[in-house]
Amino acid sequence: MSGVFRINSQRGIALVLVLWVLLLLTIMTASFALMARMDRLEANALLSGTQARFSAEAAIDLAVLALRDPDDETRMLADGRVYETEIDGVYLEVSATDERGKVDINATDELTLATLFTGHGMELQDAELLAAAVMDWRDEDELERVNGAEEDAYLAAGLDMGPANRPFMMTEELLQVIGMEYELYRLLEPGITVFSRAAEPDPAFAPVEALMALPDITFEEAVNFVQQRNSQVPGESVGTELPNGVVVMEQGRGVTYSIEARATMPNGVWEQLQATIRLGGTRKGKPYRVLRWREGFQY
Repeated sequence: MSGVFRINSQRGIALVLVLWVLLLLTIMTASFALMARMDRLEANALLSGTQARFSAEAAIDLAVLALRDPDDETRMLADGRVYETEIDGVYLEVSATDERGKVDINATDELTLATLFTGHGMELQDAELLAAAVMDWRDEDELERVNGAEEDAYLAAGLDMGPANRPFMMTEELLQVIGMEYELYRLLEPGITVFSRAAEPDPAFAPVEALMALPDITFEEAVNFVQQRNSQVPGESVGTELPNGVVVMEQGRGVTYSIEARATMPNGVWEQLQATIRLGGTRKGKPYRVLRWREGFQY
């Protein structure tokens, strides 16, 4: 009998070992299947991301062609309105803003800067100090203007560097000006530029953020103005009235534009690009030159 028990015991142990081996094989198979599925998903996401990127770049090229259209009724308007279309299942959203509609922080005066800052919620005294500091940053001398800030003021504030004493090369440099906070810059950014060379923004193209540089205009009035302006049909010459009674109409064509393009794939993967471009041929044969390029940005 003991021999029989020994044989049954060995058979039981063997069965348990077989079950454990089967369990391990099942787990390994499931793990390999999961890894393969994850690899496929990752590859598909990478492929979709690449397709979205190229689609957004193509949308920028299409926008450039539309901006150069000689027909006023079909030409793309550079006032920030969004154009939507779908090509081969890819959903595209494109808008363009003429840089003349923005506040050029290299060309505008101190009063306009102060008005812009107060329009975005800054107290008047702080806005005047910041506007003077911006002027001291961009001028070539080291003479501190009234309410301004030269190197001594930066050192006294514990900052390692003073003003550049040259024009701003990019809008992000504003963050280095004494008194500029990131939250304020984030509000200003869609409405400022270093490319227009205009002393004041052109309301015919200005976003809400730039309209706040105009005197005696509220945020709500700026929003209503943009909505009315952008609701006009291309080719119309009706104009849009500002709160002060001035009728604004598009005058001429610009050469420098900010183009935003977003491409969304059928599976929801998207890419968003912004290019500031200047029309005109390049050595490589392109009809425009890129001045600034941003990817995946959000205001």
